[in-house]
Amino acid sequence: MWDATVETLYMTGISLIATFILGILLGLLLYLTGRGNLWANRPVNAVIAAYVNITRSIPFVILLILIIPLTKFLVGTFLGPTAALPALIIGAAPFYARMVEIALREIDRGVVEAAQSMGASSTTIIFKVLLPESTPALISGITVTTIAMIGYTAMAGIVGGGGLGTLAYQEGFQRGNSDVTLVATIVILLVVFIVQWIGDFFTYITDKR
Repeated sequence: MWDATVETLYMTGISLIATFILGILLGLLLYLTGRGNLWANRPVNAVIAAYVNITRSIPFVILLILIIPLTKFLVGTFLGPTAALPALIIGAAPFYARMVEIALREIDRGVVEAAQSMGASSTTIIFKVLLPESTPALISGITVTTIAMIGYTAMAGIVGGGGLGTLAYQEGFQRGNSDVTLVATIVILLVVFIVQWIGDFFTYITDKR
């Protein structure tokens, strides 16, 4: 049980870091290339939006199977916790990107226009206005995404991804040990509650309202 928990935390932690970085980048591009924004570019925005929408629409279990060739190329195998990382990142990053875009859209356009009128560059506006102003929403979004990824790791476990999902399915369900499945479920719930509490705490202390 301990080893399975560590594997779940490993998958969640690594994919969380990559998802946060990629999600911020994709979300910023979605927002900045949108109509009336700093880098307004309809074709680029349409391509990024299409990628995000298509990737978000694919059920995670199917995504796991679809990218097995890519996973084997990157990792050398499609089994184990490390092999689950590409699917976790590809599945979660677009989801978080939409949350980032929504958070940026909620910023008062007047704040951005004021920064522009003072001659602020695009980089300054991004790092001194957009990201700081949207920090509470970004934290809330990554919290929701992390909880979703914990669920993804359980699904990955069913197809050999390791972690609590594999333990619950192989040692619990397949061998008729319902107590193993129950304990694995309780551990996953505890991890989710802890993540939610941490996310709520940081959202609260960064909210200026």
